[in-house]
Amino acid sequence: MIGILVNPANGNADFNMNNLQQAAHALALRLEVLRASSESDIDAAFAAIEQSGSEALLVGDDPFFADRAGQLTALAAGRRVPAIYQNRVFTAAGGLISYGPSPSFVSRTAGDYAGRILKGAKPADLPVQQPTTFELVVNLNTAKDLGLTIPPSILARADQVIE
Repeated sequence: MIGILVNPANGNADFNMNNLQQAAHALALRLEVLRASSESDIDAAFAAIEQSGSEALLVGDDPFFADRAGQLTALAAGRRVPAIYQNRVFTAAGGLISYGPSPSFVSRTAGDYAGRILKGAKPADLPVQQPTTFELVVNLNTAKDLGLTIPPSILARADQVIE
């Protein structure tokens, strides 16, 4: 079973959960959905992970979680739960693995949109742009602490390996 931590206050949470449920079903995996929109909810979610027997955790992409990277990675380490995150800020804070859009792409795109809007473009007229560059960051110190061996094929694909 895999725990999925989502913020129910995020408007995309239900959409993302539906996609994850479909993918899990196709792979014959069970998901334990954990919801947190406050710091105390995060503590409760980690207690639920332990009780459910989840073997790993996927932390949803949400600014609320990014702001609490230290809390989330400390709880995952303390409970010895391998976790994957969608932002390198988590692996820098001691998380195991992150995989998500390149921060430089996100920043550049946001700057481009802001510039266009400041020059008079209507936001509704701007094209939707999806990230095309993703980065994989692996924290080998955390892997060692969890007693995990990261396969060489993953390390070879990583954009950054923290040792």
